[in-house]
Amino acid sequence: MIEIPRQKPKFRFAPSPNGPLHLGHALSAILNCEMAEKAGGDFLLRIEDIDQTRCTPDFEKDIYTDLSWLGLRWQEPVRRQSEHFPAYQEALQILIERGLVYPAFLTRGEVKARVAALEANGAPWPLDPDGTPLYPPDDRERSDDERRRLLASGVKHAWRLDMEKALAAIVEPLHWQESGDGERGAISADPATWGDVVLSRSDAPSSYHLSVVVDDAAQGITHVVRGLDLFHATSIHRLLQTLLGLPEPLYHHHRLLLGSDGKKLSKSMGDTGIAEWRRQGWSPAELRRRIGL
Repeated sequence: MIEIPRQKPKFRFAPSPNGPLHLGHALSAILNCEMAEKAGGDFLLRIEDIDQTRCTPDFEKDIYTDLSWLGLRWQEPVRRQSEHFPAYQEALQILIERGLVYPAFLTRGEVKARVAALEANGAPWPLDPDGTPLYPPDDRERSDDERRRLLASGVKHAWRLDMEKALAAIVEPLHWQESGDGERGAISADPATWGDVVLSRSDAPSSYHLSVVVDDAAQGITHVVRGLDLFHATSIHRLLQTLLGLPEPLYHHHRLLLGSDGKKLSKSMGDTGIAEWRRQGWSPAELRRRIGL
């Protein structure tokens, strides 16, 4: 009997260099590293720097410093998203050729105005799991001739997934295997709740949803360990993986660390970074105890 070699487990921590890492990042990074060691696998680091306006080399350098201080080691080379834009465009082109995406021309202001107009009449606008209004149907319902005319004019546009067509292209129900701190087992995916998600913008060659599935496949990631705030986004990722013929990792969504306001820690809210705790004299062991490890 021929023995088929088992794929070596691969875990990854994928921060964005757009601000200091905080305690929530430390929890995720440590969990990924320790789970990789326990599984006899590899711990990889990915720098998600698609947003070239907010991501900086200094923040990226700080990520390496913080993770090294925590005692974490990762495989080289580090994957940097800014070096793989063609891979995301290739994936997007596959979806374009299959007719599963469409160019979206509405500005944020136009979307906001449509939402406000509807709600002014007492009708609630549908929201995605993150509480963001779903994209209006205007662009999805444009004729091919009108789309070609707008594209030829050079007007700025994004590319959005046509959720209805994408789901129609799926043969079997979507699910994923979950082992995290919330629901466990086989989880039914429900990507329709996200509406027509954006996959690429005029100022960014790829969205988080598209780049993350392409990156995970390119790096051979077998286990995705990340915060519970991304639990529902897994529905979109499973849909894109299936449409693009990409492998399905196992998922583990861990608990979130909350600030004094009861909300999850956030760079945008200026929550205290790992470097600041280090400057205050904390040791890596003290930090681990602080985050419950």
